[in-house]
Amino acid sequence: MYRNDAASQAFCNLTSHMIRREYKAIKCEVCDQMFGSGSNLKVHMRIHTGEKPFKCNICLATFRQSGHLKGHMNIHTGEKSFRCEVCLAIFRQNSNLKSHMRIHTGEKSFRCEVCHKLFRQSSNLKTHMRIHTGDKPFKCEVCNRMFGHKSSLKIHMRMHTGDKPFRCKICDTIFRQSSHLKMHMRIHTGYKTFRCEVCDKMFMRSNEVKNHMKIHTGENTFRCEVCDKMFRCSSYIKNHMRIHTGDKPFKCEVCDRMFRQIGLLKDHVRTHTGDKPFRCKVCGTIFHKGSYLKRHMMLHTGEKPFRCEVCSKIFGHRDNLKKHMRIHNGDKAFRCEICNKMFGQSSNLKCHMRIHTGEKPFVCKVCNTMFSFSNNLKRHMRIHTGDKTITC
Repeated sequence: MYRNDAASQAFCNLTSHMIRREYKAIKCEVCDQMFGSGSNLKVHMRIHTGEKPFKCNICLATFRQSGHLKGHMNIHTGEKSFRCEVCLAIFRQNSNLKSHMRIHTGEKSFRCEVCHKLFRQSSNLKTHMRIHTGDKPFKCEVCNRMFGHKSSLKIHMRMHTGDKPFRCKICDTIFRQSSHLKMHMRIHTGYKTFRCEVCDKMFMRSNEVKNHMKIHTGENTFRCEVCDKMFRCSSYIKNHMRIHTGDKPFKCEVCDRMFRQIGLLKDHVRTHTGDKPFRCKVCGTIFHKGSYLKRHMMLHTGEKPFRCEVCSKIFGHRDNLKKHMRIHNGDKAFRCEICNKMFGQSSNLKCHMRIHTGEKPFVCKVCNTMFSFSNNLKRHMRIHTGDKTITC
């Protein structure tokens, strides 16, 4: 009889348990969430009441549940009793271990209902949702700018404080963000991870290869409203507009010279510091601009990527092609202010000006006779050498 009573009681307990598991008959009167037991509802109600009856005796932090307090105490004791069986990492709280395990399992159980992107943690989904809602709960107390992420605000604040905690160990350049330092390091290592699928050219940044692809597609989607010039990138047109507005927001703190682009300012500052972080791996020559190194490397490679569409002549530098094109289009943009004669290149105007100034920078090393032009000196040298093969 006792056994039957015990079995009956066990069955009743199991049935009661299963009912609570299957049916949640107790409703929260505030938010209508359902619960299987009164104790669960009681704990839940603390969310609405703000009640936190469990207090830490060390730092006086309060918690809604005793389990939360127990996990919190591990911060003070340093105890990490939950170990990952895969990589042996240890954690203070079981919830942290559970979240960590998703790295190994690849489980992403939290789905965005808008774009269906999956996340490993509910907190990541919550942060992601601000992209869709436009919610920006973090406010800069200096300029009132709003941010969707606390980390974004933290990085932004460094603009006001001037704090740059990330330093390059090679050239001592400092950065506000670790990602900027990581990209900067590729200058020293030459590491390029992004490849153009058309011409196999390599790039340091993903946006660089994206913009480069427009060369192949011919895509220019950004138009200047002033001169109708087209650009591949919004950043290019933003910089270009300063030509029309005259805006130069970047100032050198040494000589007060102003610049349209921050990259130009950085290059200029190196003229004061003498810093030359760009080194040729072939001959060891160093440069203070990355563009100078890139141009220099063409001496070693023999590369001439710029082709004239009229006569197919090729050039190692874009500027040389630009000058060459004036031969075909007859453009003479450089005017002599004395006689109004026009020239296609600034160097030709410079030579011409010697007619007016009387400057004679070319000196014969034999008789010290001076000349305004190098070809006149070469012609003169035949007198001393007797060489009739020299042509000008």
